[in-house]
Amino acid sequence: MIPLDVLETYQPAVKSLQKNDMVFNEGETPNYYYQIKNGSIKMYNLTEDGKEFVQGYFNDNESFGEPPLFGDYKYPAAALCNAETKVYQLPKDKFFELLKAHPEIHLKFTKLLCKRMVYKAKIAREISIYPPEHRIISLLKHLKDNSKEEGTFEVNLTRQQISELTGLRVETVIRAIKKLEKEHKLTIKNRKVFI
Repeated sequence: MIPLDVLETYQPAVKSLQKNDMVFNEGETPNYYYQIKNGSIKMYNLTEDGKEFVQGYFNDNESFGEPPLFGDYKYPAAALCNAETKVYQLPKDKFFELLKAHPEIHLKFTKLLCKRMVYKAKIAREISIYPPEHRIISLLKHLKDNSKEEGTFEVNLTRQQISELTGLRVETVIRAIKKLEKEHKLTIKNRKVFI
């Protein structure tokens, strides 16, 4: 998100994390801006019965967990490493110094946060009122739209990840994807989903 030449002038720490390491827990106070150097992070909540509801997956060069920094409230979700990951960690005060010195980056964050808000609103609506096929196709279309790729888009999510992002069971996702393929709303090639 923040160009590396700019970010590195503020001397962020680089944390090396292993798969399943926690970056932060739900309810903790945010003290840092996080940007992935390489690896993968999952932000999620646990339901009362212990089921994960995934808020999002974040990968190389993406930032995560910024809204609580801006809003000055506790993290509403936890962040966990999906793989060996290196993360830039910049103290909150230096992050705000960077934004004040680089208004164009601040504007990029405003746009990013707006996109995430729209995504959250779409997903909340999908989960509350629509059947599985509609939830899945809406998620996949959202991913394609955000990728800005023309033509066929390869979905780089596993069935498990689609399940976690839509609040559905994996078995339901598998059946719904097969049904969507029969309805010609997506294509499956070598177990990969394309839309």
